Amino acid sequence: METSMFSPDSKTPSPKLLYRRPSSSRTIYGDRFIPSRSSSNFALFNLPNSTSNHDSTSPYNNLLKSALFGPECLQPSTPQKSSSSSRNSINATDFLTSPPNCNIFKYKTETKKPLHSLTPFGFDPHGPTAKAPRELPRSPYKVLDAPGLEDDFYLNLVDWSSHNVLAVGMGNSVYLWHASNSKVVKLCDLQSDDSVCSVRWAQHNTHLAVGTNNGKLQLWDTSRCKRIRTMDGHRKRVGALAWSSSTLSSGSRDKSILQRDIRAREDYVSKLTGHKDEVCGLEWSYDNRELASGGGDDRLFVWNQHSTQPVLKYCEHTAAVKAIAWSPHLYGLLASGGGSADRCIRFWNTTTNTKLSSMDTGSQVCNLAWSKNVNELVSTHGYSKNQIILWRYPSMSELATLTGHTSRVLYLAISPDGQTIVTGSGDETLALESFRFAKISEHKK
Repeated sequence: METSMFSPDSKTPSPKLLYRRPSSSRTIYGDRFIPSRSSSNFALFNLPNSTSNHDSTSPYNNLLKSALFGPECLQPSTPQKSSSSSRNSINATDFLTSPPNCNIFKYKTETKKPLHSLTPFGFDPHGPTAKAPRELPRSPYKVLDAPGLEDDFYLNLVDWSSHNVLAVGMGNSVYLWHASNSKVVKLCDLQSDDSVCSVRWAQHNTHLAVGTNNGKLQLWDTSRCKRIRTMDGHRKRVGALAWSSSTLSSGSRDKSILQRDIRAREDYVSKLTGHKDEVCGLEWSYDNRELASGGGDDRLFVWNQHSTQPVLKYCEHTAAVKAIAWSPHLYGLLASGGGSADRCIRFWNTTTNTKLSSMDTGSQVCNLAWSKNVNELVSTHGYSKNQIILWRYPSMSELATLTGHTSRVLYLAISPDGQTIVTGSGDETLALESFRFAKISEHKK
């Protein structure tokens, strides 16, 4: 049997134990802490301050035993004569009649309260409490006049910046509406023979790109109301724009897409070809790896950062594809909408290159936008109902439908906090609706 190296050996004589009496002049420190009760204020706890009586029948011992082990552990004590020294003391029999807390350190096998009463949210005995439905608006809380807002399906004239400023192209002018104070500023006027065809804010600064009918692309610093540069490259109007960091993509009626690095001196660094008609929809994915484009040729293409030819082609739509939106909730989920001859919203998985589902909306699909906070989708429509619909994805059940515009709802933008949308129409109005995607204070009218 193996023994420990510290086990005593029977052959080895045990050493003698030496005992040394400790010196009375030295302080002995031990490992036990014994509190001193001489300075304790027992009157604060209604307990007697007596150290002379420590027998098992003292009131203090009985009180302690009853508190620790319950009143059943005590035997009835013989009554004692009252004296001046014990007049203020607590009698154990009085404590047994109404103990302050006889359950201390005792295990309870059951509770008189129902289990559901212990939950922090309460309990309804008639069943689970149903969540109150979200109140959705039936009309816009603010309507802005937009005289000169073009009724053209292929243009993109409204965008909302990360700094809560709305840019609107009207005729040959660009206006800025500050949502915080409703202040309106005219940014620029183009030449009389030109007009605004698209506006798009940079992702994280105050730069605004403006596409014109003459094929020009202007870059403005809105904080100074100053034009930074003008870029050429397109032979016809620029109706679609999309940002990816310092890369600005522009789509034109000349059927091409130009990739521009605003840090470079050249007007564009690459040219994407593949569409057979005007490019009217452009959107970069949230990770800036894929660019989706839609055109008047009824095609939806997906490009990567380095391709000059589409890497994915979707040809199921039967009308122009302007409405394009990448999901912020699921990687590779792309939604697209078709024009008046198609009327469908279709969903694609660009990671697996598969078609997921399709929904016939009954009207021309002009725009799509995902909620930033919940898995919901907003679509705006033209012929023939001119409606705005809030959908729950993936069931595609309608949560709300608005029909305030009297003409096609051609333009859509979402606020930086994801709570409010603005819609623009050929009826020359901008309507602001709050769908309350998350719990925030209501907008004041």
